[in-house]
Amino acid sequence: MSILIDGSLIDGNVIDAKSIRALAIDLDGTALAPGAVLNDRTIRAVKSCIQRGIQIIITTGRAIEATESYRLLLGAKGPMVYYNGAVVADMPGNKILSATLLDKEIAKYCLELSREMGVYYQVYFPGDYFPGFEGRIFLASERKSPEYDFYYKHTGIVAEFGDLEKALEQPGLTGCIKGMFLVEPEFHEIIRKKVTGRFGDNVYIVQTLRNFLEVMHPNVSKGSGLAFIMERCSLGREEVIAFGDEENDLPMFSVAAFSAAPSNARDSVKAKASFVIGSNAEDGLAAFLEDFFGLIPSV
Repeated sequence: MSILIDGSLIDGNVIDAKSIRALAIDLDGTALAPGAVLNDRTIRAVKSCIQRGIQIIITTGRAIEATESYRLLLGAKGPMVYYNGAVVADMPGNKILSATLLDKEIAKYCLELSREMGVYYQVYFPGDYFPGFEGRIFLASERKSPEYDFYYKHTGIVAEFGDLEKALEQPGLTGCIKGMFLVEPEFHEIIRKKVTGRFGDNVYIVQTLRNFLEVMHPNVSKGSGLAFIMERCSLGREEVIAFGDEENDLPMFSVAAFSAAPSNARDSVKAKASFVIGSNAEDGLAAFLEDFFGLIPSV
């Protein structure tokens, strides 16, 4: 659907700009223009919403440190969803409000699978079990590779390199934030079948970017993270609009009463969205916010 005006009926719910108290916004492919750039028009539109008292909830598969520069530019504060919902943190201050860990046996199996297939794999660990990393979440991998170089350029996150099998045997460690395969899409279905064939419903696997395949606890999703925040902040379903472009954004569409997908989103995501907005290359999010909330368009 296209951009709607106050009082329009969406899936049986009336959407009124005055009733919206929060926006749950995905970054890559939605708020960010190609090249992972946050354009000035989007910044101004989001800041205008904040000035009107609308809560901005960043919902991303990115790590906290890979999101922080964007959060600061937007001026967003409060609880945010990171790692696709595995972590909810209150910002600024980096206070972890919720963390849901992937069983380390699943992470170990994925490591074995990556070695067997000869593909790149990395793990995010809760640092409290590792001397020198207390209070942090850190990324670890067994080797540098072109895939890691791409990930570093995309996120700016520096990995620790070493024996992942040994790290997963760290005393007291029961699980990790998530595991991630960086591999071409033609391998995704092979990996999905092998991991779910072994662990069934005890694992959540989702593609987040073209070559990112993430493995997490089955209770993890952007939807569960958003639901946690909505309950904490006393937000009703009809008071939230969720924005996203990838399959990992779909769980949010079930939590918020209203949802929007940019025209560059997957067809399956657009089919589930309440309405389709302009592409991320066209500042679609900003254009929607300007139109829907009656903001003065940026020049």
